[in-house]
Amino acid sequence: MHNFRTVPDIRIERGGAAKMDAHIDGLCPHKRVFIVTDAGVHGLGLLGGAKAALCEAGYVVEIFDHVIADPPEEVVLAGAKRARDFGAGLVLGFGGGSPMDTAKVIALLAGSSQPITEMYGVGLAAGPRLPLMLVPTTAGTGSEVTNVAILTTGKTEKQGIVANALYADRVLLDAELTLGLPKMISAATGIDAMVHAIEAYTSLPQKNPLSDALALSALTKLKDGIEDVCKDGQDIDGRENMLIGAMLAGQAFSNAPCAAVHALAYPLGGFFHVPHGLSNALVLTGVMRYNLPNADKLYGEISEHMRLGGTGANLIDEMQRIKDATDVPQTLSRVDIPESAIAMMADDAMTKTRLLVNNPREMTLAATVKIYEDIA
Repeated sequence: MHNFRTVPDIRIERGGAAKMDAHIDGLCPHKRVFIVTDAGVHGLGLLGGAKAALCEAGYVVEIFDHVIADPPEEVVLAGAKRARDFGAGLVLGFGGGSPMDTAKVIALLAGSSQPITEMYGVGLAAGPRLPLMLVPTTAGTGSEVTNVAILTTGKTEKQGIVANALYADRVLLDAELTLGLPKMISAATGIDAMVHAIEAYTSLPQKNPLSDALALSALTKLKDGIEDVCKDGQDIDGRENMLIGAMLAGQAFSNAPCAAVHALAYPLGGFFHVPHGLSNALVLTGVMRYNLPNADKLYGEISEHMRLGGTGANLIDEMQRIKDATDVPQTLSRVDIPESAIAMMADDAMTKTRLLVNNPREMTLAATVKIYEDIA
């Protein structure tokens, strides 16, 4: 038996954010909207059209823009208190993966009495939550359609909340919000989305026909779009392909969870604040080469679908080519991680059992150390 879940309402409209009042219709009867974002998105003016539309339609808007990368638990708790004090009727997550993950948990905390410490893990956050809408401004995490939120607890430890209560009520994909994103962000987030699709397709315990179809469709969109948007940041068709591809990949991995690429990427973000997409890009091909003896058939199926040839090696070569073509950093030293940190990061990666259990080949500590050493 296979189970598949996703958000119930996905809207795709260029310029749709400037019609936000129409897109939230029915979600917030008492017209108090709590927007969760970060200072970068807010400072760039990306919220301007949405806020103006809401205010003109009679909504009261509160903006919480204190989200940072690898969102710390204390920021989420502060946001939840602000949402409760404001009397929010709708939480609107607006930004990349960190604001959207933060918005999900704020909606849960503000809508229920369950302590956050009881939510970490799989299926432990029960809700209820406030109505939730998500609007991505990058094409990578797929967080808008997943039931996962990753937070930083303590100084460096990352923990996940995985629960169906985190699925948003509505999602808006507006490619105009992603126009002009810097090349490095476009490349790293795009590769992140491709990782989601590849890992979903090879997530042996829970892969299913729907997640497989979504992963393959995502990779087609992403492969066609990533180099286009890196060459021309104003390519609206490429931007929309990337947004849709990232969303499809998000639907896939929300049902067939990610694996060792993510497990090895997390310490780079947790200890050294390397952006998540770039962390995935750094370890991607090393993990794929390690997996190849067990994953050659599945990698080969992806490769054939992408018209690269029918072997797993073809897919690894293509992902390496994309990394080269988009100029993402490919060594730990390029992102200021010293070789002396490898042992610490490897130990931490091996604690990510929620992810490692999905890998097509059992990941060992020795293999993890070697993957890091190969990119030092």
